[in-house]
This record gives sequence, structure tokens and C-alpha cells, in this order.
Amino acid sequence: MASPRATARQPPLSGALRERYKDLAAKAAAEMLEDGMRVGLGTGTTVAHLLPAIAERELRGMRYASTSPRTEQAALKLGLKIEDLDQMGGLDIAIDGADQIDPSAWLVKGGGGALTREKIVASAAEVFVVIASEDKSVSQLSPPVPLELIRFGVRCTLAKLADARLRDAVESPDGGLIADYVGAVGDPRELSARLSATPGVIDHGLFGPEMVSVILIAGAHGVQRRAGGKPVG
Repeated sequence: MASPRATARQPPLSGALRERYKDLAAKAAAEMLEDGMRVGLGTGTTVAHLLPAIAERELRGMRYASTSPRTEQAALKLGLKIEDLDQMGGLDIAIDGADQIDPSAWLVKGGGGALTREKIVASAAEVFVVIASEDKSVSQLSPPVPLELIRFGVRCTLAKLADARLRDAVESPDGGLIADYVGAVGDPRELSARLSATPGVIDHGLFGPEMVSVILIAGAHGVQRRAGGKPVG
């Protein structure tokens, strides 16, 4: 019998095709930027395509905030100036990838361990744009859901969660421990509330539709634009 994950996802893509689709989505998002914008940059393999797409546009007066040291280092190499988020007074737009996207615009994010920073940056932006290849589009969300946990009492936190597994030697950019919730997702809003209410959980990788403005999904038919629950403009 196929696993829930297999039945929920699109058919697997070849590595080369997946990278091509990521590139298409990233370039479409880069075209949304205008001179003088304050931009939040996400983390992950799709954002790796976004950074050069932004640099190629040679926009003026741009200010960027990064969700991880990895993104910051890659951005700096391309000449994109990274600033402290607290010094920027909010963001006009943030762009990031996703691990899963369901039909109602719920997301699973943070597979790389930067989920808390990603959520802070997305929340600080007037417009949050999600970019992905079509294999990230699912009929329903499935585990794993990344978690960031504080170190103190982590075994107690894991016991309280029951269906969670700590990743070996993986930390967030801010030193939190990264785990995965591996139980059934069911209603993502209910699970989101339960995870948030568990002492020791700093944050989780469920992003609600109210955080998402635009979803750009690239596939065989080009880039499809979907609306989230957060108005644009």
C-alpha cells in the first residue's frame, strides 16, 4: 500500500526538471520586485535560484533581510546587501520556498531548520510570496512537520508531543534544536494550535493561509499563480 505522503504528492520529478521549475518560479518572483523595496529572503534550494535572479535585475536602492546565514552568505557573494531586520522597519515583500502546499494555501516549511526565522520574516512582510516546483503541491499535508525546540527539558517536550523525533546534530540558526512532528497532520489549524501550545516548542513549520499572499508554482504548463489568504496591496 502506498504511504499517505505518496498518495498526496504529485508524481516525482527528475532532478533536472525540478531544478528547471524552481528556476522558473524564482524568476517570476524576482520580476515582482521594484527599486527601493525592502525584501525578505527565505532559505532553501528554491531560494538558491531566487538570489541570482534578483541580482540579474540590478535593482536600485534595495534592502534585504535574510532568514539564515547560508542565504546571507550567498546573497553577499552576489552583491545583495543584507541588513538587520529590526533596523529595516518592516518589509515590503518576502519570498521563500515551501516543502508542501495544500489547496487552501496551508504550507509546511522549514525543512532546512530555519522555520522560526522564516515565519518571523514572512509575518514582517506586507506581501509574502511562496515559490515552488509543482511537486510541492499536495492534496493534503502530511508529515514530517519541522519543529524548533528549546534545549531545556527537551526530552519532556518530546514526550509531551509523543509523535516527534529529534534530528541528530541539527540546530536552528539561533541554536534551537530541530525536530520533526511525524504524527498525522489532519486539520492543520488544530495541529498548529496544539504544537504552539506545547511548552518547549519555539515554533513549527505549519504556515496558515492568512500569512500567504501569492503562490507561484512552476511546472509543465509554466508558472501558475495562486492567491493565499493575505491580500496584496
